[in-house]
Amino acid sequence: MTAVKAYATQSPTSKLTPLSIDRREVGDNDVQVDILYSGVCHSDIHQVRDEWGESMYPMVPGHEIFGRVLKVGKNVKKFKAGDLAAVGVVDSCRHCKQCNNHLEQYCDEGMTGTYNAYERNSKNVTMGGYSTQIVTDERFVYTVSPKLDAKGVAPLLCAGITTYSPLRYVGASKGHKIGIVGLGGLGHMAVKFAVAFGAEVTMLSNFEIKRSGREEIRCT
Repeated sequence: MTAVKAYATQSPTSKLTPLSIDRREVGDNDVQVDILYSGVCHSDIHQVRDEWGESMYPMVPGHEIFGRVLKVGKNVKKFKAGDLAAVGVVDSCRHCKQCNNHLEQYCDEGMTGTYNAYERNSKNVTMGGYSTQIVTDERFVYTVSPKLDAKGVAPLLCAGITTYSPLRYVGASKGHKIGIVGLGGLGHMAVKFAVAFGAEVTMLSNFEIKRSGREEIRCT
């Protein structure tokens, strides 16, 4: 085990404070990532405050992780030290129909969350991206283009994929008309993706202030 620095909350009412946590040693199929950025998702807030129930403390939140590879196991093929990498969810059963169709988020046994979950076949609790490093199986680590702005990559691991996936699933492209309800953290990404795919996009909102900012959000 390797001790790394993290920020954790000790209860639903406490603030995030420094905590030393243990990361497992790099196994044959693992990738060790030096975390450069971790997004702040509202689900992190729900979990920290125990608004969904079953929160386990101490809790290190963060499931939108972007960083640089430090070390890889001997069986790892996609990564080498120095590569940019991203991590979202960290595990699933890997053998059910959903997992075999690259839909691990719908794993029949339930996916293993990046934090506030038990590691598979272990009583250890997963700890998230509000830390300096993470060790994850290669299957759940993703390559990142060096052309992207590093500061903006992390939210793609949740808000980004949440909107990108359904648009790709329905085949959004030129000639399609897409309606996006709400211009929040997910909505603004949905607008950008849909426009990039060539669709005609209409954004719907209850707030007039969103209309006044239309020139700022127009995508070309």
